[in-house]
Amino acid sequence: MTIPDLDSYGALIYSLSQRFPPIQQSTLVLATLGPTLAKVEGQVVFEGDVVLDVWELVDFEAGRILKYSYEVYRSEEKILWYDPFEHPHMPELASTYPHHKHVLPDLKHNRVPAPGISFEHPNLPALVEEIVEDILPSSGGPIQ
Repeated sequence: MTIPDLDSYGALIYSLSQRFPPIQQSTLVLATLGPTLAKVEGQVVFEGDVVLDVWELVDFEAGRILKYSYEVYRSEEKILWYDPFEHPHMPELASTYPHHKHVLPDLKHNRVPAPGISFEHPNLPALVEEIVEDILPSSGGPIQ
């Protein structure tokens, strides 16, 4: 799926809690910043005291996410984050370059590829699905 128009992207964002029952609350807001530019900001709160903190800058004319920040917390402790900061000296990240994920035990330095994360398609469904399947293993996954 490519980045859709503003209304479709809003529908996708605002329907996440209907598709994923482990979501308890979402404060995500899609706000326009100009004729073709918008930001997504807020949190998605899951059962088990897990929170996804989201910030995206989206250009709908170009059909791409320009910048993003995704952080996952459990009981207020950051357990992983995603970013597109380039690390060309790290061949182990080449498969999803420049997108990667920082994971425990050393969040700042322990980087792994981030399949499913892109500038060209919505990332939130993949992020939520990963949280549901990997961080909340007893939740049963998304509703199709």
